[in-house]
Amino acid sequence: MSRERAIVVGSGPNGLSAAIVLARGGYAVTVFEQAATIGGGARSQELTLPGFLHDVCSAVHPMAAASPCFEAFALTRHGLEWLHAPVALAHPLDAGAAIILEHSIHATAAQFGADRDTWRRVMSPFAESWPRLRRDITNAPGPHSLSVPFVRFGWDTLFVRLKDPRARALFAGLCAHSAHPLHLPASRAIGLVLVVCAHSTGWPFSRGGSQRISEALASCLKDAGGQIETSSPVTTLPLTGLTLCDVTPRQMLALSGDRFPESFRRSLASYRYGPGAFKVDWALDGPIPWRAQECRRAATVHLGGSAEEIARWEATHTGRPFVLLTQLSLFDSARAPAGKHTGWAYCHVPNGSTVDMTEAIESQVERFAPGFRDRILARNVMPPAELERGNPNLVGGDFNGGALDGLQMFLRPTRRLYRTPLNGVYFCSSSTPPGGGVHGMCGYNAAHAVL
Repeated sequence: MSRERAIVVGSGPNGLSAAIVLARGGYAVTVFEQAATIGGGARSQELTLPGFLHDVCSAVHPMAAASPCFEAFALTRHGLEWLHAPVALAHPLDAGAAIILEHSIHATAAQFGADRDTWRRVMSPFAESWPRLRRDITNAPGPHSLSVPFVRFGWDTLFVRLKDPRARALFAGLCAHSAHPLHLPASRAIGLVLVVCAHSTGWPFSRGGSQRISEALASCLKDAGGQIETSSPVTTLPLTGLTLCDVTPRQMLALSGDRFPESFRRSLASYRYGPGAFKVDWALDGPIPWRAQECRRAATVHLGGSAEEIARWEATHTGRPFVLLTQLSLFDSARAPAGKHTGWAYCHVPNGSTVDMTEAIESQVERFAPGFRDRILARNVMPPAELERGNPNLVGGDFNGGALDGLQMFLRPTRRLYRTPLNGVYFCSSSTPPGGGVHGMCGYNAAHAVL
């Protein structure tokens, strides 16, 4: 008996996750990818010099380790190996020391003076309830996800206040991962999630680059009977059958032509994209010479000084940029030739910005690591337009699939969530809940909506 056919447009982690669920559910699935390589935001290339392997977009994956769908797929059986640095994050200060986000809640809290008890009181229940809470956070919105831990998480998102300057600086950098002003509930929620990940499942990265995540997903799909066609752009939606699209509203409008009702087209056209990113990769002649030695224990380093400095940049994009940096070659020898290293960093900028941030980013690194520039062998610069050229889903450099503020944090891209008015046509991208990140849950949720 022939199986019902399904098409998935796009081979990012969400598209591949949707394809795996459908294939396991009995569909004959083909994934079409316009690029020559799979992966979307989870790809790796030699961007600077031969032998220096860089992650094109995502690099460190807190939500991948916590992802219920990746857990269900057992990706480690498909060649994926997670690596963990001794600490999740370092946040250097101008005085020469650094704040450390440790795996231990108590070790992290010990740095915070007056906020020591607050950090323990808030974070401990979330870390203990994380096996359930991570599912509530990554599921599609609905009353079924309103568990006691989830309700408490929402409450503490709004009302937790920190006073110690070191605690506030650390938490500000974590909230800034949202790419939005830090006072917004979405920013505070993302900050709390990242803390809880560090205190439970960790902030891992894949040995040999983020491409290994995509390759593991592709292997899992192959075992389930699905197939992938690369260098195969889809320019219009099929007229019949099931189609899941790992695209944002802008691309869906182009694919659908005039087949959607005008009201739905207006809703998609009004979808708001968030700030973009300006990214730089470096081939380095040695490790980054941090003034604070604690930074050498971390795969991720936040460069922003005080909470006030970080908040100013994320709200106005003025002053010194808040820079998010990874140094994965310290812990993964596959990333660079012997004795050499790689660096990966970005800052948030207005969507579609054409301002060259290279000098500002490198100045921030030099601020906390004097002599950094002397170790640069080569660099690769990716402003928002270049990020979008490499992956059309990164509209204006927005890697979250759309702004994460207001109702759009939950009702993405419309109140229909994964569904569209066309029978058999679904969204499965980061423009649907739970949003951006390498976790596959957008595709996982969309495919389960189909099933």
